Amino acid sequence: MTKTGLPALAAMALACAGLSSITPAAAQTPVERGRYLANLAGCSHCHTPGHFLGKVDMTRALGGSDVGFGIPNLGVFVGPNLTPDKETGLGRYTDAEVTTLLRTGTRPDGRILAPAMPWREYSTLTDADMKALIAYLRSLKPISNAVPGPFGPQDKPTVFVMKVVPPEGAPAR
Repeated sequence: MTKTGLPALAAMALACAGLSSITPAAAQTPVERGRYLANLAGCSHCHTPGHFLGKVDMTRALGGSDVGFGIPNLGVFVGPNLTPDKETGLGRYTDAEVTTLLRTGTRPDGRILAPAMPWREYSTLTDADMKALIAYLRSLKPISNAVPGPFGPQDKPTVFVMKVVPPEGAPAR
């Protein structure tokens, strides 16, 4: 080994030794794991006011968006309140209802979620991760915020709208 390679090898050995101090995911509390998953999934992007306007209001994190997604021929959908508020959030949903919502894209009232909601990706969460995500959502401060909508294709939205615009000449769907 060369003299120049020895410091690099020593640095790598120290770095690897430090890996043993990283807390494994299994040692996290369910709420910590759920927070990690919600952050990884980007839940706050669509469910926190101000995110799409460049002024994220983390005092109302996951309390519902103030911007809707405009989808051709379907309307405008606003990311709802995910906090445990009983009137405007998930507070009335059971854990089983939240699980069904995230695994099938179907709300307790039978309505199907907007296509912008990536429930198909969340449907593959393990049972433990699903429980952790729900535990995290239940740990949030309830925020009273009834988001407007959904707005049908002929309705006039009362929020800023991000539109999905098909390219010129694309077939109507």
